[in-house]
Amino acid sequence: MSGHSKWATIKHAKGIADAKRGQLFTKFIKEISIAARMGGGDPNSNPRLRTAILKARASNMPKDNIERAIKKGTGELGGKTFEELTYEGYAPGGVAVLVEVLTDNKNRAAADVRNIFNKNGGNLGTTGSVSRMFSRKGTITYDAEKVNEDELMEAGLEAGADDIVNEDGIITVTTSQESFATVMETLQEKGFESLSGEVGMVPEAYQPVDKETAAKIQKMVDRLEENDDVQNVYTTVEYPDDFDPSAE
Repeated sequence: MSGHSKWATIKHAKGIADAKRGQLFTKFIKEISIAARMGGGDPNSNPRLRTAILKARASNMPKDNIERAIKKGTGELGGKTFEELTYEGYAPGGVAVLVEVLTDNKNRAAADVRNIFNKNGGNLGTTGSVSRMFSRKGTITYDAEKVNEDELMEAGLEAGADDIVNEDGIITVTTSQESFATVMETLQEKGFESLSGEVGMVPEAYQPVDKETAAKIQKMVDRLEENDDVQNVYTTVEYPDDFDPSAE
């Protein structure tokens, strides 16, 4: 497991700070908007909206952007209507892939996702083919050089975190879906500044691959993540210890 979580976490944390920030904010806006449309604009009575806002704040998205996204969702501001879709399939090496989509054109999204799978050595599966290999959990990441690990661990576990691990300078706090918001807000209030925070799909087990296969998988994941309709991509891959996805 260490190979996957180590590199995936570092790549994700680096990605928060790089040139993809604008694309990241676009995904947050869609996520917040659909949460507000489905459950109302009050995060106190809409757990999904509360989680989406926390995720955006964890990546330092401006408050004004968040408020506009809520208003788009509730209809106070004009905006597109998004649909949620999930695609399941396999990457090279038979690694399971779960793709979450928010789109205003499901035909375009379906064609794009299928095309990316086909062009990168993967294949789409049927609904339910790989989703059973994942469970939904919360993860919050921190730069180990900027926080006190012992204090973070004590505060996190006291707030209800399931696990806290430090790998290669990135501290990952894992929570249940239900306790994510409480743990994240508690750590924010105690002054711990996160690199990222999200509720997402975590594999029940990881699949080791060789370096050549890892490069092919990472290329496919990158193509999916670059697509405007794709919100999240999850895989069961465990990268070799000498493989750096951020260099691919």
